[in-house]
Amino acid sequence: MAEIKDPENTILIELKEGQVVIELMPDIAPQHSERMKELARAGAYDNVVFHRVIDGFMAQTGDVANGNAEKDFNLRRAGTGGSDLPDLPAEFSRIPHDRGTLGAARSMDPNSANSQFFINFNDNHFLNGQYTVYGRVIEGMEHVDMITRGEPPADPDRMLSMKVAADA
Repeated sequence: MAEIKDPENTILIELKEGQVVIELMPDIAPQHSERMKELARAGAYDNVVFHRVIDGFMAQTGDVANGNAEKDFNLRRAGTGGSDLPDLPAEFSRIPHDRGTLGAARSMDPNSANSQFFINFNDNHFLNGQYTVYGRVIEGMEHVDMITRGEPPADPDRMLSMKVAADA
């Protein structure tokens, strides 16, 4: 089990294969870290699908408007929505997009991140300085590696639940 140093800034994602532990970076990207905790505490990420999973690149999820496999699910629209909360300003840093880092998904507008995020399968340094990095997987990357590929996957995997470790 990973050592959780700061339970208030640690996210626990339950996948079908097992638990993924993510250490948030509130000192690097405070607004993105806070948003993830807020949506996790509201249960917004529970049962949301991984709608874009590219082998050798990343697994994207977090469309809380269209990607919930239990309600209002529309795989064709998954990836086009966010939460009812306002979009976030970019919080770019010098933290590289290494394997296991969490990045904020957005449209062409750098200040359009909302609820969607991706986990890098590989070092994707071409994304550096263009997408906000706000967390890193500290345990369970082997479960992330097993997420079904596709854009969208025919039978997508989903986050069964997401919790803040302080609440678990």
